[in-house]
Amino acid sequence: MRIGSEYYKTLRKSRLFAGLKETEIEEALKLFGASFREYERGEFLHRAGEPLKKFGLLAAGTVNVYSDDIYGNRMLMASVSPGGTFGEALCYLKVKDSPMYAEAAEQVSVLWLSPARLFKSDSGEKLAEKLQKNFTALLAYRTLAMNDHIQVLTKLSLRDKLITYFAEMSRQAGSSTFTVPFDRETMASYLGTNRSALSRELSRMKNDGMIDFYKNSFRLLR
Repeated sequence: MRIGSEYYKTLRKSRLFAGLKETEIEEALKLFGASFREYERGEFLHRAGEPLKKFGLLAAGTVNVYSDDIYGNRMLMASVSPGGTFGEALCYLKVKDSPMYAEAAEQVSVLWLSPARLFKSDSGEKLAEKLQKNFTALLAYRTLAMNDHIQVLTKLSLRDKLITYFAEMSRQAGSSTFTVPFDRETMASYLGTNRSALSRELSRMKNDGMIDFYKNSFRLLR
């Protein structure tokens, strides 16, 4: 399939298509059986309990991926920005009862891709080999991201969760000043708390001289 030229820059930034030329990306989209779709804010891209036959690569917008705990509380698992993917492991493993669901945080454009042909024994071409390596790396990066999230969630207090999360964001930014990809409601869901508790703790940390912030821009002070 062919997609708008404005999306190719985004696709090149994706780990899945890293190192590929535009012509190779076009061939890769054929190999993945790509289909393109747009969604409005609040629309579900995938619902829990349903099999995920294709995984998503975000071309534009933001998608939030959630899972509910045993009490039915919504937990944010990931916030996906352009070039990012979601559902690749569930799709590859052919999980019949998917525990996650994906919702458009704004108007989004998504490429739906299937890995079914990627690892067939007759896929020995150079392009297929590149994509196999990139897809495997994609799964590895997803595991690391999940581990970072687990490190946050296992902390006993909300302050410790925030300290752990902010330290990781600071490390990724290479600076004590960084921007988080969440509003307060979404950030609270990611940390496993509610918005009121999060706002109170952020104010306390600011009063204690630990952080400074304005909206979703933060600075570690000590």
